[in-house]
Amino acid sequence: MGSDSNNLGFLKEIGLGAANIGSFINGQWKANGPTVQSVNPSTNQVIASVTEATLDDYEEGLRASSEAAKTWRNIPAPKRGEIVRQIGEALRAKLDPLGRLVALEMGKILAEGIGEVQEIIDMCDYSVGLSRQLNGSIIPSERPEHMMFEVWNPLGIVGVITAFNFPCAVLGWNACIALVGGNTVVWKGAPTTPLITVAVTKLIAEVLERNNLPGAIFTALCGGADIGEAISKDTRIPLVSFTGSSKVGALVQQTVSQRFGKALLELSGNNAIIVMDDADITLAVRSIFFAAVGTAGQRCTTCRRLYLHESVYANVLEQLTGLYKQVKIGNPLEEGTLVGPLHTRSSVENFKNGISAIKSQGGKVVTGGSVLESEGNFVEPTIVEISADAAVVKEELFAPVLYVMKFKDLEEAIALNNSVPQGLSSSIFTQKPATIFKWIGPSGSDCGIVNVNIPTNGAEIGGAFGGEKATGGGREAGSDSWKQYMRRSTCTINYGSELPLAQGINFG
Repeated sequence: MGSDSNNLGFLKEIGLGAANIGSFINGQWKANGPTVQSVNPSTNQVIASVTEATLDDYEEGLRASSEAAKTWRNIPAPKRGEIVRQIGEALRAKLDPLGRLVALEMGKILAEGIGEVQEIIDMCDYSVGLSRQLNGSIIPSERPEHMMFEVWNPLGIVGVITAFNFPCAVLGWNACIALVGGNTVVWKGAPTTPLITVAVTKLIAEVLERNNLPGAIFTALCGGADIGEAISKDTRIPLVSFTGSSKVGALVQQTVSQRFGKALLELSGNNAIIVMDDADITLAVRSIFFAAVGTAGQRCTTCRRLYLHESVYANVLEQLTGLYKQVKIGNPLEEGTLVGPLHTRSSVENFKNGISAIKSQGGKVVTGGSVLESEGNFVEPTIVEISADAAVVKEELFAPVLYVMKFKDLEEAIALNNSVPQGLSSSIFTQKPATIFKWIGPSGSDCGIVNVNIPTNGAEIGGAFGGEKATGGGREAGSDSWKQYMRRSTCTINYGSELPLAQGINFG
């Protein structure tokens, strides 16, 4: 492999070498763009190289995807589900090496890396069942001898642009459902996790080839912003799913909307946990610790704001600080590590700038706040006491920094939870039914994920995942999210010989 080759023999198990072609186009591995280096964030050493796609490569891929869509859409949905089942089995057979690759290239700990690959496997399983349940409604008609019902058909091509923090799970949320819905998929993985893009695509490509299906049913492109921009602008792609920052997501939405396409956005989160005076403190502290520290604070559902009732403030803060001071930071592939590196050197600079902004706005660092001296991108998980009115609290600092604040009553806590531009995930810790039902009701949390007595992160695939406000409004994975990947037709059939009109209109 590259200069970071010790103990990386597992990469060969998933088809990776020292040099890799970063695009799967029309059933072939080809790319004519620049060669980039995949870097291990624990050491900042090169893992391997990947050749990216050009816009000409992209155009070839889109033409092939359009043609493949004509075949794929006419295969019965349960048969498409069988292909997705086989993709899940292929991923399951490589669960450990793929999970290790996620830990190596992204930087999350091994348990989380394996968990991420398990998530895409779970999405395959879920989508197999879904392939037999893409049901439309039967609607009573007011007209005699008429039948009215809904039919769901494929959109065509679904574009999926994923981010570095969940480099394959988010693909699963989108692609598995898009495929059983009869769409072909064009995937642009994150530029800094190209090896994961290549490894996952190799397994999908093998399944398509084994079943004598067009390889262009699934197209993968490693590349930069030019590829993402091309996907956003392309009128051949009716739906673009984008995961990333609110700033970039707004541009994607504007571009897609200008051509009357649909954008499914999963953007920034600035998630809060509320601990009431009657909460199970032990349960709350464990949950906060995982929610704030897991994935080194680089989940969109990471807890970034902690609101503590004034009567439990000192107790919770003391227990949480103790856990922070004991946490093991280091190589994510080593047993016992709970916090790996930030993903890039620029992420470390953002952390440093964030700590400076916090201090300039009156924040007090309780523990952490420093960059660790090492070859890698390691920082200390940080707890900050700060005013809820500080400007920095309204922003998403994509690092393990937790803002801690007091409140007096439930109304104040809900108002604080809802006071930021983002609206992804939220959680409250309480034992009172009245508090629970107010929290999940119309006067409660304004987020897309509203939890009770569990962390803000670690969502199951069976529910719809997504948020409101600057989080983008998209919903992926479970529930009825599948409807976004298909087009609905309302069909009315007259099986009689008369022509009664709706609303009783008499037209001669």
